[in-house]
Parts: sequence; C-alpha cells; structure tokens
Amino acid sequence: MTKPFAGVRILDFTRYLAGPFGTYQFALLGASVIKVEPKSGDDMRHSQLSKEWAAKGLGPSFLGINSNKRSLTLDLQKPAAVAIVKRLVETADIVWENFRPGVMERFGLGYDVLKQINPRLIYCAVSGFGQNGPERGTAAFDGKLQAMSGIMSVTGHADKGPTRAGFALCDTIGGMTAAFAVASALYQRTHTGTGQFVDVAMLDAALSFLSGPIAEHTVAGHIHRQYGNLSTTGKATGNRFKAGEGDLMLAVMTEPQFARLMKGIGREDALADPRFHDWPSRSANEPALRAIIEEALASDTAKNWEQRLTVLDVPCAGIWAISEIVHHPQLEHRDVIQHVASPDGDLTLVGSGFRLAHGGGSIESPPPRIGEHSDAILAEAGYAAAEIAALHDGGVV
Repeated sequence: MTKPFAGVRILDFTRYLAGPFGTYQFALLGASVIKVEPKSGDDMRHSQLSKEWAAKGLGPSFLGINSNKRSLTLDLQKPAAVAIVKRLVETADIVWENFRPGVMERFGLGYDVLKQINPRLIYCAVSGFGQNGPERGTAAFDGKLQAMSGIMSVTGHADKGPTRAGFALCDTIGGMTAAFAVASALYQRTHTGTGQFVDVAMLDAALSFLSGPIAEHTVAGHIHRQYGNLSTTGKATGNRFKAGEGDLMLAVMTEPQFARLMKGIGREDALADPRFHDWPSRSANEPALRAIIEEALASDTAKNWEQRLTVLDVPCAGIWAISEIVHHPQLEHRDVIQHVASPDGDLTLVGSGFRLAHGGGSIESPPPRIGEHSDAILAEAGYAAAEIAALHDGGVV
C-alpha cells in the first residue's frame, strides 16, 4: 500500500534532535525529505559518544532519526544557495526549521518570502519558546526545558531533589508535537487550498504533556513534589520493590490485582490483615506492606517474578536495560526495531511507534552521508551538469 505521506515533499533545515525527530516521522511514512545542511553537516553527526561513527559524520544519535532522508549541503550565506532553496520551494509542500526566531529571515528565507513563491507551502518553525513572547529569543536546550516546564519538579526523590529524565524528553515531545501540527496543517490544506505558518514551542509542547498535573494544581490547588518511583495515584503497590536479584516495578492499582499479587507471592494471609484492608490503610501502613512484599520477592529474581506474576495478570516488570529491551520478542513481532543495510554495515534502528493496516512506517534507506544527494537533488530541480559543477566550484554546494 502507498504510505500516508507519499508524494509530500519536505525541505528540512532542522538540526540536533527536536526538528529532525519530527521530520523523521514523516520520512518513515513516505514523505520525500531533503535534509539541507551546512557543509560541516548537522552537529548531531559529530557526537563523540562514538569517535568511530563521528569520524564518518554518522554519530549514533544522528543515525537514530535520519533514515529515509536525502542530504543536500548548501552555504546559505551565498545568494546562489538561497536561489536554490527558492527553486526547491516551488514544488515543496513543507519547509521545516528549528533555528531561533529570525534566523531564516536573515537568510532571506522566512515564511513571508517563501509563501509568495508557493502559497500552498506549510512552514513549520520549531523553537524553545515560540515566535513571540518575552522568551522568544532565549536559547533552549532539553535540560533547560525539563527544569523550566515543571517536569523535573515532579521527577526524582523528595530526599534527594529533582532529576531530569534519562533522555532528551522535551526535544522528542517537541518533535512529535511538530509532526502532529504539520499533519494537521496538511489536512487543513486539503479543504482550504492554502498553506500556513506552524509555530511550535517546545515549552508549550511539554506543558501539553503535563495537562493532568497542571489541572490538579489549577483546579484542586495540589502542590506537587518528587514521588520517586511511586505511582502518581499514590497507591502503595505502584512502586519499585527489591527482589532477590534486581528490582521489580509493581503497577498494582485495583482490588483484584492486589488480591492476585498477594496470592502470587504466597501471602494470601495479608488480605485479611486490617492494616491492608483498603488503599488508604495500605498507604498508611506502607512500610509494613513493603516488608511483606520484599520478603517474598527475595526468593527469586525480578525477571522471574515478572514472568510468574504476569501469568496471574499482575501488572509488573523488572527494570529492563536498553540493551535488553531492544531484543524483546514483543518488539520483534511488531517490527519496532528495524534493520537497514548501509555502506557501513547493517544498522538496527527504531521505526514508527505505531502500526497502520495500510502503508505504515518503515525504514527503506539508511541515514545519508553529508551532502550525499546534493547533485541528484539539484539535477531534479533542473540544474544542468555544468551548473552543478560551477556551484561546487563556487563553494555554494
């Protein structure tokens, strides 16, 4: 089946994570994504996490979100490069960038200019704080936004203080929000016939993911704190427990689940204990309940308990490392972890986070080398071989 965004053409000026993560969702779903880079490439190409891959301009973080794209290198300081972009905009559906507000305008490539060339153009600008407001020009990276958004205020342990999520949470939230926003604008264009400017602020996006805690405060006056691994429900059996080897995360939230947990660990007698009669009493007597559970869990490993209790329909899991979860048969069955051949060997990467019955997301081609497709893209745009050679000689491409 044809993929949802087959035929959609994107000029992708994004770099780092928030922007490329959004355009990656479209690339997986069939859009033709031209990654416009400086000659040095997206900074993510040079991540020193792996010097071997960084030396190739293919840092692992870059590899994770740039499959199915083509790379065109341009020096946007040169008028001839700006002219190339304007020619490409004539047939583009989307321009996507994540510079600070005003950067594309200084190149002469702001939305007001480009929409005159192509009124159907959708222009997506991803930034930390959006295109207006007192923080408009403020630099924004993931750690700053995790702290500022309130995410860190509810993450961590009360006795140790806040902690950030272990990955670039606000970047990925911003990228996925941008993808949804652009998809919305594309659909709207089907009945308006015109494009529009899409303004995505990563802070706004993070707040939208905190809608529950924010309502708890604005409506009920609740003051949040760090609850460690305790469930947001506050229920004592929604927490991390020590096992004989490793830790087991319980997500036991209902009475039937609690009963099955106690039976599963061989402590059915605790069901008759008045200290554990209901959820308030279990919370009030949490240390005693924890002692009972951990004493039972000490007889086996966390992963074995996960298997034993899952059979009984008790929600729980050991703490899976990334090196473990990527080999889980459930992910293999759903083709979440995909493989693609590249000149540097087979790559194992993450595809779409959902399945479609007709034309879903898949990795078809590896992430591009810097400028790998420049000549082909220029030829498609109508440049003759001699013109392309001159652009190279002039340092434009």
